[in-house]
Amino acid sequence: MTLYNDLKKASSEEDVKDLYIKALGLKSFKKGLIDIRTKEVWFEAKQSGKYSAYQMFTQLLHYVQDALDKGEPIPGLLAVIDTEKAAIMKTSDVLPLLSRKKIKWGTSASSYTVEALEAVSAYIGVHFVAFKMATDEAEFISTVKDAIKSGDIIRTQITPANLKQVFDKWVEMIGVEIRGVTEDSYNLLFFADIMHDGTVSTHKDLPAQLLHKGKDPVFVMKGKTYELDSTTGYTRFWTMYHKPPKEEYRNYLLERRDSLIPTDEREFTGAFYTPLRVVDKAYDVLASVLGKNWQKSYSVWDMCCGVGNLETKHSNHRNLFMSTLNQSDIDIMVATNTCVQAHRFQYDYLNDDIAADGSIDYSLTGKLPADLLKMLKGNGKKLVLINPPYAEGMNAGVDVATTAIGATMGDVGYASRELFTQFVTRISMEMPGAIIGMFSKLKYVNSPNFEKFRQAWPAKYLGGFVVPSKAFDGLKGEFPIGFLVWDTSKKAHKGEQMVDVDAEVLDIKANRIGQKTFYNVPGSMLLNKWIVRSKPNGVDAVPLSNALSATTRTIDVRGTKWADGAIGGMICNGSDIQHAGDTALFSSGYCSAGGFLVTKTNLRKAAMVFTARRIIRKTWLNDRDQFLIPSQPIPDRFASDSLIWMLFSNSNLTAGADGLQWNGKTWSLVNHFIPFTETEVGSPKRFESDFMSNYLATHSLSKETAVLKAGRVIWKHFFDMTDDRKTRDAFKLNRPDVGWYQVRSALAAREVAGAGNPVSWTAFGTAYGLLTDKLRPQIYDLGFLKL
Repeated sequence: MTLYNDLKKASSEEDVKDLYIKALGLKSFKKGLIDIRTKEVWFEAKQSGKYSAYQMFTQLLHYVQDALDKGEPIPGLLAVIDTEKAAIMKTSDVLPLLSRKKIKWGTSASSYTVEALEAVSAYIGVHFVAFKMATDEAEFISTVKDAIKSGDIIRTQITPANLKQVFDKWVEMIGVEIRGVTEDSYNLLFFADIMHDGTVSTHKDLPAQLLHKGKDPVFVMKGKTYELDSTTGYTRFWTMYHKPPKEEYRNYLLERRDSLIPTDEREFTGAFYTPLRVVDKAYDVLASVLGKNWQKSYSVWDMCCGVGNLETKHSNHRNLFMSTLNQSDIDIMVATNTCVQAHRFQYDYLNDDIAADGSIDYSLTGKLPADLLKMLKGNGKKLVLINPPYAEGMNAGVDVATTAIGATMGDVGYASRELFTQFVTRISMEMPGAIIGMFSKLKYVNSPNFEKFRQAWPAKYLGGFVVPSKAFDGLKGEFPIGFLVWDTSKKAHKGEQMVDVDAEVLDIKANRIGQKTFYNVPGSMLLNKWIVRSKPNGVDAVPLSNALSATTRTIDVRGTKWADGAIGGMICNGSDIQHAGDTALFSSGYCSAGGFLVTKTNLRKAAMVFTARRIIRKTWLNDRDQFLIPSQPIPDRFASDSLIWMLFSNSNLTAGADGLQWNGKTWSLVNHFIPFTETEVGSPKRFESDFMSNYLATHSLSKETAVLKAGRVIWKHFFDMTDDRKTRDAFKLNRPDVGWYQVRSALAAREVAGAGNPVSWTAFGTAYGLLTDKLRPQIYDLGFLKL
C-alpha cells in the first residue's frame, strides 16, 4: 500500500499527519498549532486538497514570523502536506520577505488576510518544490529525507537507474504540452531539455535544441520551433529534478535513447540497447571463431547500428561501416563522438537501393560511402555484425509486403514476415559468402514456420551463445536471444542445410552457466503431427472460448461440428513450449485454430500430448524447444498415468452445463471425463455419460492410485451440499455431471464464503505432485522433447 492510497482513505487531519509521519520516518516530533514540528522542518497539514500550496505556506509563515519576532528558533525547512499534494522550501529563501515586516498577517494563522496571501504568493513561487502525491510520492519522500539530513533541498539527479521513470514523468508534465510534436519525437526533445543547464547545452549537434523565448522554453528540431501550450508543468518538473545530469552519465544516457522510443517503433527499428557485457561476450566469440586479429582483417558493416554501442568495443573503427534507419541516431553518435573514424550514415536497409526488379542499384540513393562500395565489390574478408529488429512485421504495425526486400523473398513461408530474416535475405544478395554475427530470436534455427527459410539459406554454424531476453531492456516476454556466427560461403556450407546449433548459455549478467542444443527438426517429426485429426461428421457442436462460454467470434469460427466418437475438444496450438501454456481440454470444440476433437480412439494419444505439453515448466531457455513425436515405445503405464494427470490438471476445463447461448440456439455440454461413478462420489442424480469411469475400468487401469483416491474425496465434498445461487450461476452448476474445473471453482467459492465443511487439499496435492515428478523426466526419456 502506498502513501497516496492511504491518504485517499484519511478521514481527518490527524490521519493525514500520522500517515506522513510514518512515511517520512519522523522520530522526534511534536503536534500542536504547528501541525508537525521537528527541529529540522515544520509542516502545515490539511485533510483535503482544496487549499493551495500558497494558502498553506501563508499559514505556516505566520508561525515563522511569530517565532522570529519572539527570538525563538526556526527550522531550516518548511513543508505543506495534504491528501493530494505536498511542497517543501528552505526557510532561508523566504527570510528576506519576512524581514520587511510589512505583511498584515491577520489575527491567527488560519485567518490570514488577502494581503498576506498575495504577498506570500508573489514571493515564494520560485522557491518551493511541489509534488503531486499520485505521481511524485517517491520523489517527495526522498527529497524530504535528504533535506533533513543535509539541511538543503537536493533535487533528484537523472541517472541511468531512473532514466525511464524521469522520461515518463517528463512526457506527462512537459511533452504533452509541446504543440505539434508526435510521440516518437519526445525522446529527442527530452534529451535536448535535460542536457541543457539553462544557458548552454552539454553537447553540440544534438538532433533537437532547447532555447528560450523570453522566459519561456521553446524547442527547435529539424528547423522548426515548438512552443509549450502551458509552462506550469515545465516549471514544476524542474523544481523536482536537477539538470544537466552528472558528466559521467551524459553520453551513456544519450546512448540509451532506445529505451525511450515507443515500443512498436522499437520493435520495427530494432532499437534495443545491447548491454556492453553481452557485447564483450560477442567479441569473445568472434575472436574464438575468426581469430584474435579479426578486427584488423575483417571489414564490418552493421546495418542496424542505432547509436553504436555494438561497435564501441571495436578497436579498428576505420574498418567499420555503421548505418541506421534514423538520422537522429547518427546525430547522437556525432554529438557523443562515438566511433568518429567509422563511416556513419543513415540508410533504410530494407528499402533503399532496391530496384523494381528486386536487384540492388546503389545509384538510386547514392547514400553508400565510396569505401563501402569498394569493400562490397572487393574480395576482402567481410563481417556483418548486427542486432536487427526482432519483431514480426505485422505485429510491428507495418505491412512487410510493402518493403522492397519483403517483396523479393519468394516462397519462404512465414519467415518473410520477420524483419530480421529480411535483413539476412538482403545480406545474402549483397555479400554472398560473408560471415554473419547476429543477435536474434532463435525462430530461424528451429521453428517449423522457418523450415522453408532454412532450406533456402545454407550456412555453416561457427559458434555462439544464448542470453535471456531480459538482458535487453524493453523486450516483452522471456525467451533466448542468440548471438550466433555463420559462414555463408559455399566453401564452408557446401550446399548443405543448417544443422543443429550447440550454443553456450549465459545468464542475465552474461556469466556462463551451461550449454544448450537447438535442434533443426523437420515438420513431419513434430508432436502435433502425431494425432490424425478426425473428420467432421456434420453434427452441430457449440464452439467454446473457455470452459463454460460459447465464442462471441463471428469470423473464422472453428469447432462447430462433431466427429464420430468425439467426446471433447483440445487446444493444442503451436509446437513449442512457448505455446504449451495454451493447452486445455474442453467438453466441445475449440472456437479457433490450433484445436482438435478428442475421440474415443485418439484419447490415449491425446492424454499423452496434453501431459507432455502441460507438465514441463516453461523457462526462458526452453521457451523455443519443439515437442516431437516420441522416439521410443510408449509403456502402458506412462499412457495411463498421463490420462490420470490430464483428468486432474487445472487445465482440464471439461464441464457439464445447460443453457449456453450461441448462434441463436441454446446448448448443453455433456461431460464425458468424470473418472467416477455416481455412487463413488455421492451424486444424487445420474450422469449423462459414464464413458470415463468405464474406460478406466475396462483398460486394466488401476482406479486405486493415490491421485484417484484423493480426487474422489474432493469430488465427494462437492456433492456434500448445494451451493448458493450466486455460485451455481457463476459456474453453471445446473447438471450433475460437473467437471473438475467446476468442482474446484465451487469449493473455492465456498471457502471464501465460509460455507460448508472445509476441504483439505493436502493429500491430493501430495499425490498429484508425486505423479508429476514421476512423469516429467519421462517426457525427455521417451523423446517428446530433446535435452
